Amino acid sequence: MRKKTESALPVVVIGAGMAGARLAARVPGATVVGEERHAPYNRVLLADVLAGRYAPDVIALPATEVRRGVRAVRIDRADRLVHCDDGSVLHYGRLVLATGSNPVLPPLRGLGDTLPDGVHPFRTLDDALALRAAVRPGVRAVVIGGGLLGVSAARALAECGAQVVLAQQGEHLMERQLDPEAAALLRTHLEALGVEVHTECRVRGLRCTTATTTESVRAVELADGCELAADLTVLACGVRPRTGLALAAGLDVRKGIVVDDELRTSDPYIHALGDCAEHRSTLYGLAGPALEQADVLAEVLAGRPARYEGTRALTRLTLRSPDPLHALDLAAFGEARPLPGDDVVRLADATRGAYRTVVVREGRLAGGVLLGDLGAVSGLARTWQDDEPLPPAMSLLHLLIDDGGH
Repeated sequence: MRKKTESALPVVVIGAGMAGARLAARVPGATVVGEERHAPYNRVLLADVLAGRYAPDVIALPATEVRRGVRAVRIDRADRLVHCDDGSVLHYGRLVLATGSNPVLPPLRGLGDTLPDGVHPFRTLDDALALRAAVRPGVRAVVIGGGLLGVSAARALAECGAQVVLAQQGEHLMERQLDPEAAALLRTHLEALGVEVHTECRVRGLRCTTATTTESVRAVELADGCELAADLTVLACGVRPRTGLALAAGLDVRKGIVVDDELRTSDPYIHALGDCAEHRSTLYGLAGPALEQADVLAEVLAGRPARYEGTRALTRLTLRSPDPLHALDLAAFGEARPLPGDDVVRLADATRGAYRTVVVREGRLAGGVLLGDLGAVSGLARTWQDDEPLPPAMSLLHLLIDDGGH
């Protein structure tokens, strides 16, 4: 039997997350292999599922045909085949790795290969649904990790009536995105909702009890010898790119799967995008860059000229609440921590719960943070993303009060 020509072979996408689904929607005939049993969904809204605001079908992405619950286990680059755990073999002309990332499981005493009962990662829809089923008013929950995911999980658990403790090893919450002043306001917001926040708090281990053959978490042990009682423990300690398939196939992998400006790996017939891809030494780990990469790759696969030159990513977080007065909007971009010689301006309105700060470096907008009132975020984001010198007549104050026409 003659082999199919390359043009007759479909594009195969491994991974049905936001990046893989976006690409598949733009590439007719693409075959998508997804490990999860769910249809592709908006991962950004998982905290809303945990809080009970949205049902799983509400966060589903536009319909994409996916082979659900199927895991790719090996790539045969010589014959351009993908072997799956259900015994199927897929031929490809172009292969796209959109394998995403896994939650980091910290090296804690009492945490082995199998998670004890009551210990949950917070990365997938199944994670959110499992937590939703376990939480109830009065349950004691400890969230380990004060980044974007940890803050979202703590807020959602508190909304469900849990007694929540948030343990952050760093000096303040969301260290990658926020300056200390903005982080302090975020902390005040969480504490007003009943979340107990501990910063500079190193977790040493978990204390579990065993009933028959099942271990259940009972407390989180801190390095100073204190214990935090816990019926539920949420691990929100960051993510790590899933690169196992690429490594086994002999592709170039550093922190992520190395790609060029056409999202092409060291094999010209294999591309990568999203959380698993490392472009120009950068791992983004955010939805915005992943979707932008998918749009560029769709053009490349269609034979049209397109290049991905990186994303200046804006982080947005809305901590929703049934009571609008208890909601909080947050946006952060670029470098919010000034260097010597930078110009900084801040506006704070305690009455409205609003905070804005921008950093200007060598005549360009280097970064900023906004909490509460996001009226100026569109104009600021455009100015930062364009990376053009600021007009001489534009004052720093104007940057913060201009709403960009919105």
